Amino acid sequence: MPELPEVETTVRGLRPVLEGQRITAVQLRRPDLRRAFPEDLGQRLTGATVTALGRRAKYGLIDTDRGDTMIFHLGMSGRWRVDPVELLTHDHLILETARHRLALNDARRFGSVDLVPTAALAAFPAFLALGPEPLGPDLTAAYLHRMLKDRIASIKLMLLDQRIVAGLGNIYVCEALFLAGISPKRAAGKVSRAKLERLVPAIRTVLLAAIEAGGSTLRDYAKPDGELGYFSKQFAVYGREGQPCACGGLVQRYAEGGRSTFWCPTCQR
Repeated sequence: MPELPEVETTVRGLRPVLEGQRITAVQLRRPDLRRAFPEDLGQRLTGATVTALGRRAKYGLIDTDRGDTMIFHLGMSGRWRVDPVELLTHDHLILETARHRLALNDARRFGSVDLVPTAALAAFPAFLALGPEPLGPDLTAAYLHRMLKDRIASIKLMLLDQRIVAGLGNIYVCEALFLAGISPKRAAGKVSRAKLERLVPAIRTVLLAAIEAGGSTLRDYAKPDGELGYFSKQFAVYGREGQPCACGGLVQRYAEGGRSTFWCPTCQR
């Protein structure tokens, strides 16, 4: 599933293509993805000018001069294709401007598209309970210490809780915990303040490195220009079960919460 770096990479790829451009045509090639497209999507977007693009957690945001924001989620296999030579079976939403044609491709159809008034964006149901952005100033060791106090669930599961931190996913939590030297099995409430002081910059370091690398290519993800992300080549632990860690130990894997966790028991305590 595309995680925060993949969505951020997507938004950055779309920005020079869409920002400041007037949408001349909208084509829906099926009625729904994970849920139905907004009934008035075409009417409200056609003729509108894109004023800004952004991201909240794992959602992409496209603002228009009509006071609307289109919210897209890439689901498990979604990606935007810019100026495709031909439309593919799973190109479900088409946006056209005077300069470009963009196709939202989603083979598994776990993605979604919503259109809400920009002024009411914070009240969008999926955003109401989200925690702070991991790349923003509100994620601090003091904040995590307060939120994780007395929690007996593992630090790994707590970091995946979108109410604690918005946008973190399995791959990058594994990598951040490794970089911070924290066992993913440790009860969240037992992680010391000193370790949380290491964890916050580790989260940012991993996410920024992944964004710089264009995300991680797992299964179907590619940037809007079709280029594959290559952060997977930099994984320290994720997907490396049985391989040596830089400390001399071996990377191990276990399942928790329906996800695989990769870690090094030698250097993560």
